Amino acid sequence: MNTVTAGANSRHISGESEAQNTPNEKNMFLSQAELNFHIRACAENDRLSQKKIYLSFYNYAMSICERYSNNDDDSLEILNDGFLKIFKEIHRFKPVYTNETSSFKGWLRKIMIYTAIDRFRKNKKERLTKSIEDETVHLPIVGEDIIDQISYEEIKNMIQQLTPAYKLSFNLYVMEGYSHEEISKQLGITVGASKSNLARGRKQMQKLLLKQRHIKLSEKINKGDSCRLSN
Repeated sequence: MNTVTAGANSRHISGESEAQNTPNEKNMFLSQAELNFHIRACAENDRLSQKKIYLSFYNYAMSICERYSNNDDDSLEILNDGFLKIFKEIHRFKPVYTNETSSFKGWLRKIMIYTAIDRFRKNKKERLTKSIEDETVHLPIVGEDIIDQISYEEIKNMIQQLTPAYKLSFNLYVMEGYSHEEISKQLGITVGASKSNLARGRKQMQKLLLKQRHIKLSEKINKGDSCRLSN
């Protein structure tokens, strides 16, 4: 699924070939003048302007969607659904900052988050208040040095492994700065359920961090053994 449609005419954003249009890390944001032009053009359902904005903000939007999904396919679905909403509502966009790019990024961010929440609500395979293990698990405190030793990609992958309900609360509270009251309204749950989901999400993250630490320690030990054998 590499195309997104928008507007009454169901115009495609992806163009001639997947290879030509696959975004990469070198994609830069449009200048303010370019962004302003393409926003106005998108309000008229202009296909090329939709493509320009899609490719320019793809990596930024994907970095948000990945935190709310379980895999790359889910991330892409959230992203494309989000861009559908963006192009449908872009005529309503009004900058709230002097810097129009910053305003647009903030607006896009909210839409991607709300799209992820909407997708979760529609997916009834996992309940918002689903609990994890019943037994009490005693875990040692994870030091900051462990977090320092893992990359952003590893942290992102850990977040993706969280139970969907816990992942939402964890992202909204820790990553986005929402209060439990705001989360409860967004997800249609009680404040207590939001706090419980966050606590359980943190416990899952702690387990994953400990697992990662054990893997790194094993790799270090194996590497040391290999060096001794080679000498």
